[in-house]
Amino acid sequence: MEDISQSAKKPKHKGAGHRKRLRDRFLQAGLDGFHDYEIAELLLTMGTPLKDCKGMAKVAIKEFKGLRNVLDASLDELQKIKGIGPSNAFGIKLFQAVGEQYAKARIPKRAALTLPEIVADYARKKIGAKKKEHFMIMCLDSRNRVIKDGNVSVGTLNASLVHPSEVFSEAISANAASVIFAHNHPSGDTEPSSDDLLITKRLVEAGKIMGIEVADHIVVTQNTFFSFKDKGLI
Repeated sequence: MEDISQSAKKPKHKGAGHRKRLRDRFLQAGLDGFHDYEIAELLLTMGTPLKDCKGMAKVAIKEFKGLRNVLDASLDELQKIKGIGPSNAFGIKLFQAVGEQYAKARIPKRAALTLPEIVADYARKKIGAKKKEHFMIMCLDSRNRVIKDGNVSVGTLNASLVHPSEVFSEAISANAASVIFAHNHPSGDTEPSSDDLLITKRLVEAGKIMGIEVADHIVVTQNTFFSFKDKGLI
Protein backbone atom coordinates (compact mmCIF):
# COMPACT_ATOMS: atom_id res chain seq x y z
CA MET A 1 0.00 0.00 0.00
CA GLU A 2 1.28 3.46 -0.91
CA ASP A 3 2.37 5.67 1.96
CA ILE A 4 -0.20 8.51 2.20
CA SER A 5 2.44 11.00 3.38
CA GLN A 6 4.62 10.21 0.35
CA SER A 7 1.64 10.44 -2.01
CA ALA A 8 0.75 13.89 -0.69
CA LYS A 9 4.21 15.13 -1.62
CA LYS A 10 3.86 14.18 -5.30
CA PRO A 11 3.40 17.07 -7.78
CA LYS A 12 -0.24 17.76 -8.52
CA HIS A 13 0.44 18.05 -12.25
CA LYS A 14 3.21 17.46 -14.76
CA GLY A 15 4.64 20.99 -14.64
CA ALA A 16 4.42 21.55 -10.88
CA GLY A 17 8.14 21.11 -10.26
CA HIS A 18 9.08 23.42 -13.14
CA ARG A 19 6.58 26.03 -11.92
CA LYS A 20 8.03 25.94 -8.41
CA ARG A 21 11.55 26.43 -9.79
CA LEU A 22 10.39 29.47 -11.78
CA ARG A 23 8.76 31.00 -8.73
CA ASP A 24 11.81 30.32 -6.57
CA ARG A 25 14.04 32.02 -9.17
CA PHE A 26 11.78 35.06 -9.14
CA LEU A 27 11.68 35.25 -5.35
CA GLN A 28 15.47 35.04 -5.15
CA ALA A 29 16.47 37.46 -7.92
CA GLY A 30 13.40 39.07 -9.47
CA LEU A 31 13.00 38.82 -13.23
CA ASP A 32 16.70 39.21 -14.06
CA GLY A 33 17.71 36.49 -16.49
CA PHE A 34 14.15 35.49 -17.36
CA HIS A 35 13.14 34.99 -20.99
CA ASP A 36 9.96 36.72 -22.16
CA TYR A 37 8.12 33.40 -22.37
CA GLU A 38 9.09 32.57 -18.77
CA ILE A 39 7.61 35.86 -17.53
CA ALA A 40 4.45 35.17 -19.54
CA GLU A 41 4.39 31.67 -18.09
CA LEU A 42 4.52 33.00 -14.53
CA LEU A 43 1.60 35.30 -15.28
CA LEU A 44 -0.42 32.49 -16.82
CA THR A 45 0.12 30.19 -13.83
CA MET A 46 -1.83 32.64 -11.68
CA GLY A 47 -4.99 31.82 -13.63
CA THR A 48 -4.20 28.16 -14.29
CA PRO A 49 -3.27 26.44 -11.02
CA LEU A 50 -3.32 22.83 -12.26
CA LYS A 51 -1.87 22.92 -15.76
CA ASP A 52 1.55 23.37 -17.38
CA CYS A 53 1.59 26.85 -18.95
CA LYS A 54 4.98 26.78 -20.69
CA GLY A 55 3.61 25.80 -24.10
CA MET A 56 0.90 28.45 -24.27
CA ALA A 57 3.35 31.08 -22.99
CA LYS A 58 5.76 30.33 -25.84
CA VAL A 59 2.92 30.45 -28.37
CA ALA A 60 1.74 33.81 -27.01
CA ILE A 61 5.23 35.34 -27.19
CA LYS A 62 5.67 34.06 -30.75
CA GLU A 63 2.20 35.16 -31.87
CA PHE A 64 2.47 38.68 -30.41
CA LYS A 65 6.21 39.05 -31.09
CA GLY A 66 7.34 39.81 -27.56
CA LEU A 67 6.21 40.34 -23.98
CA ARG A 68 5.28 43.99 -24.45
CA ASN A 69 2.77 43.10 -27.17
CA VAL A 70 1.36 40.29 -25.03
CA LEU A 71 0.67 42.84 -22.29
CA ASP A 72 -0.79 45.31 -24.81
CA ALA A 73 -3.08 42.71 -26.40
CA SER A 74 -6.81 42.91 -25.73
CA LEU A 75 -8.74 40.32 -23.74
CA ASP A 76 -10.21 38.90 -26.94
CA GLU A 77 -6.82 38.72 -28.66
CA LEU A 78 -5.26 36.91 -25.71
CA GLN A 79 -8.04 34.34 -25.57
CA LYS A 80 -7.44 33.37 -29.19
CA ILE A 81 -4.30 31.58 -27.95
CA LYS A 82 -5.17 27.96 -27.21
CA GLY A 83 -5.25 27.39 -23.46
CA ILE A 84 -5.56 31.05 -22.44
CA GLY A 85 -8.95 31.58 -20.82
CA PRO A 86 -10.74 34.54 -19.22
CA SER A 87 -8.87 34.20 -15.91
CA ASN A 88 -5.46 34.14 -17.61
CA ALA A 89 -6.31 37.12 -19.82
CA PHE A 90 -7.65 39.07 -16.85
CA GLY A 91 -4.44 38.40 -14.90
CA ILE A 92 -2.28 39.67 -17.76
CA LYS A 93 -4.31 42.87 -18.19
CA LEU A 94 -4.33 43.45 -14.43
CA PHE A 95 -0.54 43.05 -14.32
CA GLN A 96 -0.20 45.60 -17.14
CA ALA A 97 -2.51 48.11 -15.42
CA VAL A 98 -0.77 47.76 -12.06
CA GLY A 99 2.61 48.31 -13.75
CA GLU A 100 1.35 51.50 -15.41
CA GLN A 101 -0.08 52.82 -12.14
CA TYR A 102 3.17 52.05 -10.33
CA ALA A 103 5.20 53.93 -12.96
CA LYS A 104 2.90 56.96 -12.65
CA ALA A 105 3.08 56.86 -8.85
CA ARG A 106 6.88 57.14 -9.01
CA ILE A 107 6.68 60.50 -10.79
CA PRO A 108 7.24 63.33 -8.26
CA LYS A 109 4.16 65.47 -7.72
CA ARG A 110 6.01 68.66 -8.65
CA ALA A 111 8.69 67.29 -10.96
CA ALA A 112 11.00 69.95 -12.44
CA LEU A 113 11.29 69.38 -16.19
CA THR A 114 14.60 71.11 -16.79
CA LEU A 115 16.16 68.86 -19.47
CA PRO A 116 14.77 67.05 -22.54
CA GLU A 117 15.86 63.72 -21.02
CA ILE A 118 13.80 64.41 -17.89
CA VAL A 119 10.80 65.48 -19.97
CA ALA A 120 11.08 62.35 -22.11
CA ASP A 121 11.21 60.11 -19.04
CA TYR A 122 8.19 61.88 -17.54
CA ALA A 123 6.18 61.56 -20.76
CA ARG A 124 7.28 57.98 -21.37
CA LYS A 125 5.85 56.90 -18.01
CA LYS A 126 2.54 58.47 -18.99
CA ILE A 127 2.15 57.56 -22.66
CA GLY A 128 5.24 55.67 -23.86
CA ALA A 129 3.57 52.25 -23.92
CA LYS A 130 0.28 53.32 -25.50
CA LYS A 131 -0.73 51.51 -28.70
CA LYS A 132 -2.34 54.67 -30.13
CA GLU A 133 -0.81 58.13 -30.38
CA HIS A 134 -1.50 60.27 -27.31
CA PHE A 135 -0.80 64.01 -27.39
CA MET A 136 -0.31 65.51 -23.94
CA ILE A 137 0.41 68.88 -22.36
CA MET A 138 2.52 69.63 -19.31
CA CYS A 139 1.80 72.98 -17.65
CA LEU A 140 4.79 74.41 -15.79
CA ASP A 141 5.37 77.13 -13.22
CA SER A 142 8.23 79.65 -13.36
CA ARG A 143 10.64 77.02 -11.99
CA ASN A 144 9.71 74.46 -14.66
CA ARG A 145 7.79 72.36 -12.16
CA VAL A 146 4.70 70.51 -13.34
CA ILE A 147 1.49 72.15 -12.16
CA LYS A 148 -0.81 70.02 -14.26
CA ASP A 149 -0.70 67.56 -17.15
CA GLY A 150 -3.23 65.77 -19.29
CA ASN A 151 -4.10 64.29 -22.66
CA VAL A 152 -5.16 66.65 -25.43
CA SER A 153 -6.02 64.06 -28.07
CA VAL A 154 -5.85 60.34 -28.81
CA GLY A 155 -5.26 58.96 -32.30
CA THR A 156 -3.03 59.81 -35.23
CA LEU A 157 -1.87 63.37 -34.72
CA ASN A 158 -3.04 65.85 -37.32
CA ALA A 159 -3.77 69.55 -37.46
CA SER A 160 -7.54 69.04 -37.37
CA LEU A 161 -7.39 67.33 -33.96
CA VAL A 162 -5.28 69.90 -32.11
CA HIS A 163 -6.80 73.36 -31.73
CA PRO A 164 -4.50 75.95 -30.09
CA SER A 165 -7.37 77.67 -28.26
CA GLU A 166 -8.46 74.40 -26.63
CA VAL A 167 -4.89 73.35 -25.86
CA PHE A 168 -3.94 76.62 -24.19
CA SER A 169 -7.16 76.80 -22.18
CA GLU A 170 -5.57 74.13 -19.96
CA ALA A 171 -2.46 76.27 -19.49
CA ILE A 172 -4.47 79.42 -18.80
CA SER A 173 -6.64 77.68 -16.19
CA ALA A 174 -3.47 76.37 -14.50
CA ASN A 175 -1.86 79.84 -14.61
CA ALA A 176 1.14 78.24 -16.32
CA ALA A 177 4.30 80.18 -17.10
CA SER A 178 5.20 77.76 -19.90
CA VAL A 179 4.12 74.48 -21.43
CA ILE A 180 5.74 71.40 -22.90
CA PHE A 181 3.97 69.12 -25.35
CA ALA A 182 4.66 65.45 -25.88
CA HIS A 183 3.25 62.63 -27.92
CA ASN A 184 4.18 59.02 -28.51
CA HIS A 185 4.96 57.16 -31.73
CA PRO A 186 3.83 53.53 -31.30
CA SER A 187 5.82 52.65 -34.44
CA GLY A 188 9.06 53.14 -32.50
CA ASP A 189 10.33 55.82 -34.91
CA THR A 190 10.73 59.23 -33.25
CA GLU A 191 11.20 61.20 -36.48
CA PRO A 192 8.48 63.91 -36.51
CA SER A 193 5.91 63.83 -39.30
CA SER A 194 4.92 66.84 -41.41
CA ASP A 195 1.80 67.17 -39.22
CA ASP A 196 3.98 67.11 -36.09
CA LEU A 197 6.02 69.99 -37.48
CA LEU A 198 2.97 71.99 -38.54
CA ILE A 199 1.16 71.54 -35.23
CA THR A 200 4.25 72.52 -33.26
CA LYS A 201 4.70 75.69 -35.33
CA ARG A 202 1.06 76.68 -34.77
CA LEU A 203 1.26 76.03 -31.04
CA VAL A 204 4.47 78.04 -30.66
CA GLU A 205 2.87 80.97 -32.50
CA ALA A 206 -0.28 80.73 -30.38
CA GLY A 207 1.82 80.63 -27.22
CA LYS A 208 3.57 83.85 -28.18
CA ILE A 209 0.23 85.59 -28.67
CA MET A 210 -1.03 84.36 -25.29
CA GLY A 211 2.21 85.04 -23.45
CA ILE A 212 2.82 81.37 -22.62
CA GLU A 213 6.13 79.95 -23.79
CA VAL A 214 6.22 76.57 -25.53
CA ALA A 215 9.42 75.26 -23.96
CA ASP A 216 9.62 72.04 -25.99
CA HIS A 217 7.75 69.33 -27.85
CA ILE A 218 8.96 65.79 -27.24
CA VAL A 219 8.23 62.69 -29.31
CA VAL A 220 8.70 59.51 -27.25
CA THR A 221 8.85 55.79 -27.83
CA GLN A 222 9.55 53.05 -25.30
CA ASN A 223 13.30 53.58 -25.63
CA THR A 224 14.13 56.85 -27.38
CA PHE A 225 12.92 60.42 -27.83
CA PHE A 226 13.10 63.44 -30.13
CA SER A 227 13.28 66.99 -28.77
CA PHE A 228 12.12 69.84 -31.03
CA LYS A 229 14.09 72.27 -28.87
CA ASP A 230 17.31 70.26 -29.11
CA LYS A 231 16.97 70.17 -32.90
CA GLY A 232 16.42 73.93 -33.12
CA LEU A 233 12.80 73.56 -34.24
CA ILE A 234 11.47 75.71 -31.39
